[in-house]
Amino acid sequence: MDFLNAHLVPILHALQQFHVTPWKLVGYAGTLMFTSRWFVQLYYTRKYKRVVMPLAFWWLSVCGSALLLAYFIIGKNDSVGILSNFFPVFVSVYNLVVHLRHRRNSITGDATA
Repeated sequence: MDFLNAHLVPILHALQQFHVTPWKLVGYAGTLMFTSRWFVQLYYTRKYKRVVMPLAFWWLSVCGSALLLAYFIIGKNDSVGILSNFFPVFVSVYNLVVHLRHRRNSITGDATA
């Protein structure tokens, strides 16, 4: 019984201190989106039996990074979180633009741009 009390009481106490705010929900959504992009990439890589970075990967990256940036800038005001999510937004947007431009050029047959 002492073993359960020694381990269960701290867990219950920690759960009582756990507060979900609207900004934490934004942060959780961003984390979920940013993490889920790897499952999307894994699915397409297994499907095509080669490494594939599908369009959904870049959309999830952009949206997840933007939500995390909003959380760290407005909800948390945490410079470490801001810096760790600032650069991925630009890389993801760049890759998304390149992907969409390539797709548009493939459809129109335009070899330039």
